[in-house]
Parts: sequence; C-alpha cells; structure tokens
Amino acid sequence: MKKAQLVLVPSPGIGHLVPAIEFAKRLLDQDDSFLVTVLVIIRAPFGPDTDTSNQSVLTTIDTRIQYITLPTVTPPDLDPLRSPENYVTSFMEAHKPLVKDAVVNHVMSNKSSVPVVGLVVDLFCASMIDVANELGISSYVYFASSAAFLGLLLYLPTRQEQVGIEFKETDPDLIVSCFANPVPARVLPSALLNKDGGYTCFENLGRRFREAKGIVVNSYVELESHAVSSFLGGGTPPVYTVGPLLNVNGHSLMGSNSDRHGKIMEWLDDQPEKSVVFLCFGSIGRFREAQVKEIALGLEQSGHRFLWSVRKPPPEGHFALPSDYSNFEEVLPDGFLERTKNIGMVCGWAPQMQVLAHKAIKGFVSHCGWNSILESLWHGVPIVTWPMHAEQQINAFQMVEDLGIAVEMTLDYRMRSDNLVLADKIARSVKSAMEEDGEVRNKVKAMSEASRKAVMEGGSSFAALGDLIKDMLS
Repeated sequence: MKKAQLVLVPSPGIGHLVPAIEFAKRLLDQDDSFLVTVLVIIRAPFGPDTDTSNQSVLTTIDTRIQYITLPTVTPPDLDPLRSPENYVTSFMEAHKPLVKDAVVNHVMSNKSSVPVVGLVVDLFCASMIDVANELGISSYVYFASSAAFLGLLLYLPTRQEQVGIEFKETDPDLIVSCFANPVPARVLPSALLNKDGGYTCFENLGRRFREAKGIVVNSYVELESHAVSSFLGGGTPPVYTVGPLLNVNGHSLMGSNSDRHGKIMEWLDDQPEKSVVFLCFGSIGRFREAQVKEIALGLEQSGHRFLWSVRKPPPEGHFALPSDYSNFEEVLPDGFLERTKNIGMVCGWAPQMQVLAHKAIKGFVSHCGWNSILESLWHGVPIVTWPMHAEQQINAFQMVEDLGIAVEMTLDYRMRSDNLVLADKIARSVKSAMEEDGEVRNKVKAMSEASRKAVMEGGSSFAALGDLIKDMLS
C-alpha cells in the first residue's frame, strides 16, 4: 500500500496535546498507510507543571507515532495575564523556523521516498500554515473544540469588515449561523471581550483558518448538526467532524499520582450506584477561598454524596497552573471535612475519564471545557455548567440553550472576576442534576449512544475521517 507522511503541530497543554495524539491514533487505526510525526513543544509558557503533564503524555506513546521534541524558544515579551490567547499564539509563531527545520531535516530527509501530504496545525498554531505553504504541503487545522465555536471564529473576520468594532458585554444578542439561538454577549469567550489583544488574536485566527485545505473538528454530527450544517453554504474549507476523540482506555495524564488516584477509585467503589456528584474544573480551573467555602456549604445543603477536586491557585499575578493543597483545611470551612466524612471525598487532581466511567457517578459539575463535555457525554453523565475561561462560557450556552443536554448553574462566570456563586444556588443545581431523571438525562443518554456509534465503522465520524483520508491522499 502506498505510504504517506503527516506532521501534527499541537499547542502545548494537555487539552491540546492529548486530542491531537488521539486524532493520530484514530487515523492510523482506520488507515495504516500513514506515517505520523507529532512535533512536541515541551517548554510550555505556563510553567513547569505543564512541562510535566506533556512529558506524562509522551510516556503513553503509541509506537506507530514518531515524536520530535522541538528546542526551546525565548517566550514573547508580552504580559500573559493581559491576553493569554495572544501570548500563546505569539509563542507558537516563534516556533515557525523550528517546525520548518524539523519537517525538512527530520521528516522529509529520513523517509524521502514517502511524500508529506499534510501539516496538521492546532488552533493556536495557524501561523504554521505559512510553513506548509513554503514547503508546498497542504495544511489542515485540527480544532480541538466545538464546531459551533469554530463557526464563531470563522464569522469574526466578516463581522469585523461589517462593523469594525470589538464586542462589549452590553451588546445586543448576536445572531451567528452556527448557533440555533441568539447569543448573549455576556457568554462570549473572554478573549472576544478583551481589548488587550484577545479579540484581534481570534479574528486573525478565523481569517487564517480559511486558508487551510480542510478543518478537522473534535465533534460529531449528531451532537452539533446545526453548527455543522452552517458550514455548507460555501466560503469555508471542508469541515470534517471526526470526534469524539478521547483517551477512553488510557490512564490519567497529569503526573504520577497513582496512589492518590487509587484511593479515589476505592472510595467510589464503596458508594451506591448513581449516587455521587463529581466536581472537577480542568487543568487551569481554580477558585478563590470565598468561592471554595460557598461550594462546600452548597454541597452540604444538597445532601448528596460528592467527589470534589479542589486545586490551589498560583500566586497572584503568576501565569501558571494550579497545584494540589497539602492541607485542605486551610481553605475549607471549619469542620467541613469531619461533617461530610461519610458522604464526601475532597481530593486534588482527579483522573477525570476514569471517574466519569464509574457506576457511582450520576452528575458532573464542570468548567465546560470541550474535552470534558465529550467525556461526560460518552459516559452519559449530565453536566452542571460552571464555565471559567477560554471558550467555556459559549460551550455552556450551547449545551443548555441550543442542545438542552446540561443543567444550568451559571453561563457567564469568569475565573478572574469578583462573581460569587452562592451556596443556595449550588445546592439547587446539584439537586436538579442528581434528582431529575427527565428530559436532560434522557437526552444525554441518547447522545452517549450516538457518540459511540459515530466512531464505529459505518458511523458519521468514521465516514468523515474516511473522506479526510481520501482528500489527504489525493
């Protein structure tokens, strides 16, 4: 069979690297004529914890994939707290010469008789399309978020030409074809409300995406039929929905906490079936102390069993990942751990995929990161929405308003805001998710079945990946 080479350039960070590797694995499962190389950026701009998580991912390597670790570059002279998206995009752009060198000297030269048919670049790596153009290679965007969010980014250049001004939270509801309902400005991604470069960054990304030969999305038609159909009017590169791409059978990819993770799973084993609400807010999510105390009080008021992942914020003004507390009592209300010892467990980083798969879990209070949404749907666990940053507010809006497959706690919470979600609201939302066996839970169950069928032979995502492979090999 004729061989072809493919090079992937993911952004640093576990939320980007893992889906990219899962895409490579899925591609090879479906067509083993590809030779896949992943260019890995270990020295990430988020501090040493991110480097550790990236290294952990690489310990789970698939021998069919070649990994090339790029040299370090000098971080951009920008304040990452003013616009994280602009900072990361600039950081990735600084890698263009290294990516070109790796492709020319380590991919093309080693297997010179096997053509490189595509450079697959991540959301924040759109500038790498220039490298593909210079080398005469087709470029594809790998979009690890929703089709609806992709549609919003593709809409931005058109809006900029028509209106020429940035968004404000007081703007009227937005009509965007990829969403079934008008979108309130308050649920737009933080970057689009950021006048320090975030809006311009995303508008430029949306413009660059249109230059690619195709866009690969970690979603499936059954979940986002409205958004996917909005791309059919022309003016957009072909969009291939090949998801959900999940590390279904893998182990936790955030450090070697096997002892603590074992204790979590043992505790879940002791709980009744479908009795536990799981609270987990991703690799970046964290709360100030006042909010942590409200969550604790809300859980007590709900009366439900809980597993709660609590992370410690980095020092004020630092652009870094949260860490685990050495003593939870320093942040929790007095006596909370003693009062809830028979119904709850407080932990640090948790192996989210394994927890969601456990029979004891019935509800999931989540930051609404796209990977977390796909994982919850895969396992049929309804989400209670608590978005925090990035595109999570628009994800939460879509899940609640457009699709009706999540319970609303909040849609517009911002991690760095002074908003405080009070205990009464938290308790009501948890009770709603845990006690309701109605429309939302039934829809989530149906979507779980659809997600599994989509990636099987004959499914919509299997077919879309086949179309993508044909396009690459042509």
